[in-house]
Amino acid sequence: SPSLRAAAMAGAPPPPLEPSPLPVFSEEGFGDKFLRKTRENPLVPLGCLCTVGVLTYGLISFKRGNTRRSQLMMRARILAQGFTFAALLGGMVVTAMKSRK
Repeated sequence: SPSLRAAAMAGAPPPPLEPSPLPVFSEEGFGDKFLRKTRENPLVPLGCLCTVGVLTYGLISFKRGNTRRSQLMMRARILAQGFTFAALLGGMVVTAMKSRK
């Protein structure tokens, strides 16, 4: 009801005239963010490098006509991608657990 609200507001101090200053965060560049994220979860960049390396080797094998090795490398690429995804997921879980504490 309006009368209760007016009574409650009468006992409270008036709001400040100047808004409280917002916290200032330093601008983080791509390199800084990449290094921070790599330190937080080093397995993700490692998995990405493995995936790219295996993919490159598989494509080179395919170009040279070594289809058996090319197939093997494409299967290894799937495993490397799975490892990268698991590392990414694991890092997200660890970060979520840290933020809950």
